[in-house]
Amino acid sequence: MKITEYVETLAREGELLAESAERAGTDTPVPTCPGWRVADLLRHTGAVHRWAAGYVRDAVVEPGPFPEAPELAGAELLAWYREGHEALVRTLTEAPADVQCWTFLPTAAPSPLAFWARRQAHETAVHRMDAEAALGVAYAQVAPEFAEDGVDELLTGFHARPRSLMRTQELRVLRVRSADTGAVWTVHLSPEPPRTVAGDTGDPADCEVIGEASWLYAALWNRLPLMGPGVTGDEALARQWVETAGIG
Repeated sequence: MKITEYVETLAREGELLAESAERAGTDTPVPTCPGWRVADLLRHTGAVHRWAAGYVRDAVVEPGPFPEAPELAGAELLAWYREGHEALVRTLTEAPADVQCWTFLPTAAPSPLAFWARRQAHETAVHRMDAEAALGVAYAQVAPEFAEDGVDELLTGFHARPRSLMRTQELRVLRVRSADTGAVWTVHLSPEPPRTVAGDTGDPADCEVIGEASWLYAALWNRLPLMGPGVTGDEALARQWVETAGIG
């Protein structure tokens, strides 16, 4: 996907998040984030937006502290969130294409600007689902191409890091297939961090997960149950994913 497409998605998803949060009310629990209320969701996402914008805007090349969110509520908190979201969209739109700044996933993005545009588009889309969960409405689906991209970022980026808890004592293989885009990922599980390879490597899969990209996106990010007819083989691996593979 192009940087402009990520930024357009970020702009749209961020506003949808705010709209659902406003309708739900800032004191409403968020069922997909146990222990959180909508206010916590807005504070977290608003702080992430400001954190990301700072690296790009100021070309910061070393990791820095995460900003603290103010103890606001109601309309004031929503205004604070929207301000940070709009500033992030503006920063990513106006930044030089060759800006150099810190990034944090092991997979190599085409550029730091592409990394942050991609990361914040997915960050915001997933948390938009959380706001919709609080409101009690069905998730608005993301486009198949964007969903496939988000699954790829999750499997090859986040779960390639040492902090991934998706481990198995014996070597296991989890295969993920997108029924509508044709993308396939083979996830090699072991006592080490998962190693994901694009495509069907031919290795026998202990568990296979297949579904439309938008469902895979929500399920693998743990916003929908990773169960049902799309999961075949050893369902214990799917249950383990739900229990250990959450990304904070």
